[in-house]
Order: sequence, then structure tokens, then C-alpha cells
Amino acid sequence: MKDLLNVQDYLFAVQDVGDWEGEEEHVAETLNDLIHIAWDRLPDDAECEFIDETINGIWEHLRGDMAVIEADFEELVDWVTHYVDSSLDEKM
Repeated sequence: MKDLLNVQDYLFAVQDVGDWEGEEEHVAETLNDLIHIAWDRLPDDAECEFIDETINGIWEHLRGDMAVIEADFEELVDWVTHYVDSSLDEKM
């Protein structure tokens, strides 16, 4: 079902992320990188609604969290990997 969606529809522009004290471009780029990582981890046969909830959940969890700016990128990758894997485990 993943082929019915497009990762581009979930990506953020700088103006989409809100005020991050001058770090809006960095935040948008980081979120987009994390979304691509999550997208790649999702199985091709995942239901569209599940994909939508999972990808949108990344922003829901990180919105306003200074970890997006302060954490090492590898820590964020570990978090998103765990988040997607946990979401998949809950679904099954």
C-alpha cells in the first residue's frame, strides 16, 4: 500500500516547523531526514492509515522538543528507528 502514498507529501518546508529561534532550516532538514528513515523502515504492504499515523507521529512527538536541535543526529535516528519498530510491533 506504500506505493499509494508519496514520502514527499510528509516533508516539511522551513515555514511549516514554526519558530525555533533561528534554527527552522535545521529543524526542517532534520525532520525530513528522520521521515525518510522512517519511510524506508515501513514495509511496502503497510496500510496507508498506519503509514500516515506513523509518519505524522514523528512530528507529534518531536514538535517543540529541543532535542531536534540539541541531540546528536544518531540519537534521533535511533529514536525514530525504535519508534517505527515499536509501532510495527503494536500493529502486529
